[in-house]
Amino acid sequence: MAHGDITHIEIPVADLQQASAFYSDLFGWQFAEMEGFEGYPMFQAPNGVSGGALTQRAEGFTQPRSMVEVDSIDETLEKATARGATVVIAKAEITPTSWWAVLADPDGNHVGLAEGMM
Repeated sequence: MAHGDITHIEIPVADLQQASAFYSDLFGWQFAEMEGFEGYPMFQAPNGVSGGALTQRAEGFTQPRSMVEVDSIDETLEKATARGATVVIAKAEITPTSWWAVLADPDGNHVGLAEGMM
């Protein structure tokens, strides 16, 4: 079912420009916005492999959230909820071939799920 690779991290911030400058200067992350994802600056770490995005801080989303690649969000959510997790954000389309969702584990930690990203 889920292969479980952490593929992306989202960092909620109040000011996208200020945060981009901070992380770029601190860690050497390179930021760019992809067409169709304006206002969601994605970063690439110097290793060329890891990365993620900055996103506007919102109620209930104030701490970084890892996104885990799964083969099926539907199956993963079903399995997770059977084990005490709750769905925070239901499965939603990113592109016609990729989706995301967020669950809260039994301890309340939010974990993002991504399907079809790679």
